[in-house]
Amino acid sequence: MIKFAEKGCKMDEHLLRKLLGGIHAGEITVDEVISDLKEWPQCQSDFANIDHQRKLRTGIPEVIYGENKSISQLIEIARRMLQGDCVVMATRVNSDKGLAVCSSLPELEYHEEARIIIGNKDKIEQNQGRGKVVVVCAGTSDILVAEEACLTLYCLGHDVERAYDVGVAGIHRLFACRALLDEAAVLIVVAGMEGALPSVVAGLVKAPVVAVPTSVGYGTGFGGVAALMAMLNSCAPGVAVVNIDNGFGAACMAAAINKK
Repeated sequence: MIKFAEKGCKMDEHLLRKLLGGIHAGEITVDEVISDLKEWPQCQSDFANIDHQRKLRTGIPEVIYGENKSISQLIEIARRMLQGDCVVMATRVNSDKGLAVCSSLPELEYHEEARIIIGNKDKIEQNQGRGKVVVVCAGTSDILVAEEACLTLYCLGHDVERAYDVGVAGIHRLFACRALLDEAAVLIVVAGMEGALPSVVAGLVKAPVVAVPTSVGYGTGFGGVAALMAMLNSCAPGVAVVNIDNGFGAACMAAAINKK
């Protein structure tokens, strides 16, 4: 009988198959398995409780939200997660923190444009999508959010292509990418200011559009609220909207739609 708490095991597909095989062979009872499953390990510290089983339940691994965490906290959490069986990701990590964490843990790498730390790249499961996800970005100022989406999709095993700086102020730039848009299984469209680009894209393509408002814009943009309201009020069908600057959330939704 496997006892996770005693052996420090992490729940993964191999262990699940071993437990279920034990039931099939009559070596263990259902009640014993249920009792054992209640002891799924939790990687705890004074400030974090790491959910190693999240990928098993949801298909998306535990991800560290790096904003407002200290360098020492990020190092401690990442060190523990590197021992697991999933890709390690930390989002919203500024360059000072990112470089410091990666200096302490050389197994990690920092992607400044996406503000993401990655580790355990060998654990990325490739070819998870039924098609490609195209990330469309209205302006260069929106690239931080767009790259957060792109790198998250990469870590989730989906093919990504980019079409950047194609906002409505120069709509001909978008039309030049029309063939790429038509190839997408899902599109993520990132825009600030008036937030019009997702509606335009959704009016051109068959694929679903995940719209991401950004906080880019002048005063009456209200930190992205104006773009958010515009996207929520889109008259084009097939548009879903995530929170302001939430490239990570958009990537997770696109991955769920695009999953084989």
